[in-house]
Amino acid sequence: MASISRTMAQFALSLDYNGIPLNVIKEVKRFLLDSIGCALAACGNEDMEAAHKYIKNIGGTEQATVIGYGTRSNIVNTTFMNSLLIRALDYNDIYWEQDPSHPSDIIPAALSPGEWFNRSGKDILLGILIAYELEMRLCNAAVPGIREIGWHHASLTQLVSPLVSGRIMNLSEDEMVSAVGISGSSHFTLGGVVAGALTNMKNTADPMAVEAGVRAALLSKEGYKGPEEVYEGKEGVFEVINGVKWNEDKLIDGLGNKFLITQCGYKAFPTEALTHQPITAVLSVMEENNIACEEVKEVLIETTKRGKDILSDPSKYDPKTKETADHSLPYCVACAIVKGNVLPSDFEEETIFDARVRRILPLIKVKANPQIDSLFPRVKRAIVTIKTNRGEFTKTEDHAKGRPERPLSDEELIDKFKANAEGKLSKDSTSKVVDDTMNLESIDSISEYLRRLVI
Repeated sequence: MASISRTMAQFALSLDYNGIPLNVIKEVKRFLLDSIGCALAACGNEDMEAAHKYIKNIGGTEQATVIGYGTRSNIVNTTFMNSLLIRALDYNDIYWEQDPSHPSDIIPAALSPGEWFNRSGKDILLGILIAYELEMRLCNAAVPGIREIGWHHASLTQLVSPLVSGRIMNLSEDEMVSAVGISGSSHFTLGGVVAGALTNMKNTADPMAVEAGVRAALLSKEGYKGPEEVYEGKEGVFEVINGVKWNEDKLIDGLGNKFLITQCGYKAFPTEALTHQPITAVLSVMEENNIACEEVKEVLIETTKRGKDILSDPSKYDPKTKETADHSLPYCVACAIVKGNVLPSDFEEETIFDARVRRILPLIKVKANPQIDSLFPRVKRAIVTIKTNRGEFTKTEDHAKGRPERPLSDEELIDKFKANAEGKLSKDSTSKVVDDTMNLESIDSISEYLRRLVI
């Protein structure tokens, strides 16, 4: 019987563009457009400037391009930097069944090798689809998710990125399997990067796992070997991460026939996933009842025990960094109340200390609701109650805007992209990127496309 890594490699190598349903291809393009917009919006941020300086300082053979900046470096470096740009604002996609993940973090594992190996738009679309199909299956395979026992989802990404880049590099089946073994035995990530007061590593952990996969594919291409049974073998994934129940069938069932990408969600807000239902509910309550922020006396947010623990600990009531603020349920809700939305600009250093928002923070109480816990993770419910002198107003929200149950329309998605690209690309360039992305299958060389993404 073939190993799990080999079965996944066979899927990645056999995927045929002509056999993919049109609605699936369209979703791949939509996620690519959304991801490029997130990357452009992050250019110039302090943390991205530091990372970009690092990339420039270490140099490297000029094989591929950094989105926005236009810097050229080797494909390992550019994969890391482009993945970090996509992830930086916490505004890219979200899939959360047993484990949460952002499959779009892996897109650069197709883009950078694709540029160096002169691949077509169709090749890139296939690589991106491989990323989504494998990452999302890994998010379904462990019960409870590995995040629940202290591991970060980058521990899953490290097993997917080598197969994405391996397909783009035309690795053989044996080379693909070795690449998974090389990356997948060396980049497990602690959940501590997203617990408590957060640092730059909150956004950097997954891009490092994406980078690791590209490096592993390059090593394998030169003859390096890695363990074949990295999942099921002795001291492999299943044996070592043993505080969960693994369902091997979830990893491989339906590969190439049942496409999961249409079940992945977009982010309408640049914040941690469990803040989205509360934000959505708060915005609805404020609008439906014509509540001005000055009227708010108290806000009660009922969520999961996990949401209370990680999103409303004491550091989240006094966020001092972007990373802590966008994972602070009180801060995100306060922004929604005061500003009527939650945007990337709300996490810039000067706005985090906005006095109007700070006034609302102590009025917000977060409570763990056992009934909501019983629904999780299938339903990520939030119940919001806002108290004013006029009375109490309550809203229950199960599905945030952007989820498959409440999807972003093409118009809304393009509007999000245009807002993210504003000030980075001209209006003509922005429109051209939209058109090129939605017709990526017509592009002969992905290098043409990436050149349009330079500010």
